Amino acid sequence: MERIDQDHIEALRHSRRSVAISIPAPMLPLKGLRRPFTDPDWIYEKQYDGFRCMAAIDDGQVRLRSKGGRTCTAWFPEITKALQMLSGGPHIIDGEVCVLDENGVSHLDRLQERARKRRLHPVSPAVTFAVFDILMHDGRSVMDVPLTERKRMLRKLLSSLDETSLLCVSDMPASTDLDVQVEGVIAKHLDSPYLAGVRSDAWLKIGRRS
Repeated sequence: MERIDQDHIEALRHSRRSVAISIPAPMLPLKGLRRPFTDPDWIYEKQYDGFRCMAAIDDGQVRLRSKGGRTCTAWFPEITKALQMLSGGPHIIDGEVCVLDENGVSHLDRLQERARKRRLHPVSPAVTFAVFDILMHDGRSVMDVPLTERKRMLRKLLSSLDETSLLCVSDMPASTDLDVQVEGVIAKHLDSPYLAGVRSDAWLKIGRRS
């Protein structure tokens, strides 16, 4: 109980000393599901079923913002604590907060129970921040940089951390057969820029194989 309360207090303190930079609205895939396809100009990511979150980090200060624009730094203190360890800044990264089981499958119902309380509590399930994009690196906007280069920068930025609450989302072959427990796949054009607040045809939701 004491450790949990201390983590929550630390998150509150950092939310009050929030990063001053503006966090853009997230880029979104087109609505609707597309049939699976294989194309060398696209990459394919496992889709996690969770809570879309943007994070701004600058010299140990962290601010988390929900897809709807709410500051949610204090809701997920273990993620805030992990991101405080990132060097340099300002950085802005994009990802999904989720609750993963031992097989790496995300469970939205467990996350919703946690999120309703707006804090970490004694019986809270642990959350993971599955990060898949970067918008700003060391104070420089990289939204116009091709997706594959942004992903390389993100992996390098996170490579120095050994934190179980952070997961860098990797690519999957387009031919992967999706297990029924896998939420889905997002196909992304490898040269696409990051279009803040836009539903772009460079990101497509792929349905499960029948």
